[in-house]
Amino acid sequence: MGYVTFIKANWLFLLAGFLLTFTSSYGQTYFISLFAGAIKADFDLTDGQWGGIYTIGTTLSAIAMVWAGVLTDNFRVRVVALGVMLALAAACVAMSLVQSWVLLIVVIFALRLTGQGMMSQLGVVAMVRWFEATRGKALSLASMGFATGQAILPIIFVALFAIAPWRSLWILAAVLVLLTIPFLLLLLRQERTPQSMADEAQVAGMDGQHWTRRAALRTGFFFLMIPMVVGPSAWGTALFFQQVHLTEVKGWALVSYVALMPVYTVSSVLATFASGWAIDRFGVSRIIPFQMLPFAASFAVLAYADTLFMAGVGLVIFGVGQGLQSTGSSALWPEYFGTRHIGAIKAVAAALMVFGSAIGPGITGWLIDLGITFPEQMLPIAVYYLLAATLATIAVLRNQPRLGR
Repeated sequence: MGYVTFIKANWLFLLAGFLLTFTSSYGQTYFISLFAGAIKADFDLTDGQWGGIYTIGTTLSAIAMVWAGVLTDNFRVRVVALGVMLALAAACVAMSLVQSWVLLIVVIFALRLTGQGMMSQLGVVAMVRWFEATRGKALSLASMGFATGQAILPIIFVALFAIAPWRSLWILAAVLVLLTIPFLLLLLRQERTPQSMADEAQVAGMDGQHWTRRAALRTGFFFLMIPMVVGPSAWGTALFFQQVHLTEVKGWALVSYVALMPVYTVSSVLATFASGWAIDRFGVSRIIPFQMLPFAASFAVLAYADTLFMAGVGLVIFGVGQGLQSTGSSALWPEYFGTRHIGAIKAVAAALMVFGSAIGPGITGWLIDLGITFPEQMLPIAVYYLLAATLATIAVLRNQPRLGR
């Protein structure tokens, strides 16, 4: 089935997935980091202190995700999404009002848990559970919400900095979240059940089993995949979190650098569609060994980039990695562990991802305070990606025969 035919047959559910992932934007690092300069100035914070606050709040949200993510196994998406989106809007309002660095940690926790954590979890788990043979296509289309948010929101909000106080822009973000709720509820009036309509629709994983979360966490496969899950989140988050610092070191205007985001997004979108098709055609096991390589190449390019053109080249390559990651990692868990307990298993993966997004800004901010600029950190990060690719490849080669298909 081609993409056009697939969209016509399933557009209600695909659009719901798109709105879920798009709305996660307000808790994503690339959005929050747009306000880094203003936040550091208002609270008199260094890069390391701001990174530390972000790390603490995000780490706490990662811990909470282990339990909160299980809600997607027990309740319909529209029920959980309503509560999460109301909480996300409240967190945006809180960001506009916060006055102390202690409470700033709490606000970051709320934004990260509801935005990057739960909204992303809802979008991905819904696609994994609602679609089986066309899972790759569904994930790639729903992931357009991530890409669209990253393409347009930074440009819009950076432009609004010139005419509105940064705190007022968080009120605007809250309003946008609230306006999305009725559209999402309308799309999900006839939502499929959390268990994919019936037990017969469940697809088993390795050894023909539906792995529980406890059993999955005891496998060597899961642990070998951890660097692949954590890495893109940690260092990709750092890339956007440190974009103000990066442009200062490179001597680029922030608005000019942010203007490259649509180029990055086009690359990510094309790679997402290509990987979605490849997963449905060849299986996710063929994709996993390669999805870290563009990340390594992009950080190597950005480390030496001295012009905005070369920065654009690096971001295009990074976008390819993001496209592969957005579908490959999401399709990986149901393929190897089955779909019956996918919400619980994906919650741990999401927690690892959120934890990665916590330590990336913290580590890079700490190193910046020590005098090691972010561009100087990029080559070691590229090496990390290569090591993660090696471990993921070993995991796939060892366990693919256990799939029995």
